Amino acid sequence: MNKTTILYPASLLLFTACQSVQKQAVEQQKPNIVYILADDLGYGDLSSYGQEHFSTPNIDRLAETGMKFTQHYSGATVCAPSRSALMTGKHTGHTFIRGNKEWKPEGQYPLDAEAYTLAEALQEAGYVTGAFGKWGLGYPGSEGDPNNQGFDEFYGYNCQRMAHNYYPGHLWYNQEKIVLEENSGDQFEVYAPDLIHTRALQFLEDNRDEPFFLFYPNVIPHAELLLPEEYLQEFRGKFLPEKEFDGAEPGDDNFRNGPYGTQPESHAAFAAMVTLLDRQVGEVVAKLKELGIYDNTIIVFTSDNGPHLEGGADPDYFDSNGIYRGYKRDLYEGGIRVPMIAVWEGKIQAGSETSHPSAFWDVFPTVADAAGFEAPEGIDGISFLPTLLGKDDQKEHEYLYWEFHEQGGRKALRKGDWKLVNYNVFNPDKTTVELYNIPADPGEQKNVAEEHPEIVEELSKLMASARTESEIFSFESKTVIQ
Repeated sequence: MNKTTILYPASLLLFTACQSVQKQAVEQQKPNIVYILADDLGYGDLSSYGQEHFSTPNIDRLAETGMKFTQHYSGATVCAPSRSALMTGKHTGHTFIRGNKEWKPEGQYPLDAEAYTLAEALQEAGYVTGAFGKWGLGYPGSEGDPNNQGFDEFYGYNCQRMAHNYYPGHLWYNQEKIVLEENSGDQFEVYAPDLIHTRALQFLEDNRDEPFFLFYPNVIPHAELLLPEEYLQEFRGKFLPEKEFDGAEPGDDNFRNGPYGTQPESHAAFAAMVTLLDRQVGEVVAKLKELGIYDNTIIVFTSDNGPHLEGGADPDYFDSNGIYRGYKRDLYEGGIRVPMIAVWEGKIQAGSETSHPSAFWDVFPTVADAAGFEAPEGIDGISFLPTLLGKDDQKEHEYLYWEFHEQGGRKALRKGDWKLVNYNVFNPDKTTVELYNIPADPGEQKNVAEEHPEIVEELSKLMASARTESEIFSFESKTVIQ
C-alpha cells in the first residue's frame, strides 16, 4: 500500500470532522426561543407594570435585563383565537380560529390542515419544538392537535375547558392520555401546573445541544383560584376583606369538567398564583443559565388577553388592567393590551422600553427574522426585530384589528392614535360606534365619534376590508360560540 492511499482516508475523515464542527457552529448560532404565555394575566398584574399589592421579582428582572413593551396587544380577547393569531401570524380577521368553539367531549374546533404555524416553520428550520401547558386549537388526534401543527412534544391540557381545573383527572402527553388517579373522587393531590412545569424544564435539559422552541402556555392565573396550601399560606389574611367564591364541589355535575372550584380566599389565592407563575419564570431562566445556553436564548413573556372576572377573580381590587378600561372579552384596551417583555443577552439593551405598537401576529415574522428563515407570505404580522435590536428601520402597521364572536359580536381597529370600537355587531340597530384617541384618552372614557365623522368613516372602511368571511366564525350568519 502506498503513502497516498494511507493518507486519503485520514484526510477524508478530517474533512468530514470539519464539516460536522461547522454545522454545529451554524446550529449554535440559531437562537433558542422560549415563549412564556400567561393565561388571563392583566396589564397591571406585574409589579414592573404597576402592581402594588404583591411583587413579581423574577419577571421584573426580565424587564431589567431586556425590553419592556408598553403597547403590545394580544391576538384576541379570549384564549383560542389569541393563540391562533400567535401561531399563524394572522389577526382575527384572517386566522382560522376566531372563537372558543368547543368540540365534544374534549377539545376545541381544530386549526385546519392547511394552517401553517410558527412551530411548523421552526421545525423546518431545524428546531426541536415543544409545547407545555394549555393548547385549545384542536381536539386530541385532530388536524389541530399540537403534534399535527408542528410540535414534537406536547404535555398538558388539550382542552381549554378542562384547563379550568388545576387538579384534573388527566392530562395529555402527545397522544397518550395520562390519568391522574391521585385526583380521583374528592382528592386534590396532584397540581397540574407543577407537573407541566417539571416537563417544561426537562425539555430544556433534553434539548440543550440543539436549537429549540419552548412554547410554554402556562395555565396560571386563569379562572379557578386553587393551589396547594404551601403556596397559599404566606398570603392568607393579607388582602382583606377577602372575596369568597362558592364553586363546584365533589359530587356536583361536571365536577373537574369546567366549573371552577370553591375558594373562600380569592384575593390571597390570586396573589399566590401570580407569585407561583413568577417563581416558575425564574426557574426557567435559572435552568437556561445552568445549562449554559441563556446567552443564546430569546425569552419572551406575555399574556393571552386581559384579566378575567370568573372563579372569584377580583381584577378591580388588584387594578389588574391598570389604567385601562375593560376585561377579558372586551375589545377596550383592558381586554387586549398585555404586558410583554423580551430578553436576548447581548442583543437587546438591558432596561430598555418601547412604545412600538405590536401584536401577537407579529411574533411569527419576528422569530423568523431572528432564526434566519423567511416568514410565509400572506400573513398580517410585521417583524419587530429591529425594535428589539435598537435599530431605526422598524416598519409600522397601517392598522391593528380584532374581532370577537360572543356577547353580541364585537370589532375594534386601531390606526395610529385612533381606535374604533363596535359592540353589538350582530344587531345593526344597536351597534355602537365608538372612537377614542388612545394617547389622549388611554382609559377610553370619552367617545369622540360625533366630533370626527371623517375618521370614523375612514376606520369603518378599513374595518370592513380587514377581514375575510369565515363559515365557522361568521358575523354574517351569526355562527358563534358561547
